[in-house]
Amino acid sequence: MDLLAFLVVVALLGAAVWIISAPLRREPEDAPTSDPAATADVEQLEAARDAKYREIRDAEMDVRTGKLSEADHRAVDATLRAEAVEILRELDTAREEAKAQDSGQSTS
Repeated sequence: MDLLAFLVVVALLGAAVWIISAPLRREPEDAPTSDPAATADVEQLEAARDAKYREIRDAEMDVRTGKLSEADHRAVDATLRAEAVEILRELDTAREEAKAQDSGQSTS
């Protein structure tokens, strides 16, 4: 009798989990369709931004550990930060274009 009660409880719990998790398993019907090329551009620029930030941190670590002189660090840091600013500008532009394409697609 205890085994039967245990199996009934497990079956009820399984059914409850299955029903409750149904919305999580299904694809959203109103998911926005975005241009894969625009999304890829944004993702590529975000990766470039993250890589540039790592380069800046590495240069700061190099100057702290003595691998890079202070004068060299200033030159390298200025270059890296200028490149980072350019990447951020391109990223902003790509995000605006992707948003404009998304809003243009959703209105048609």
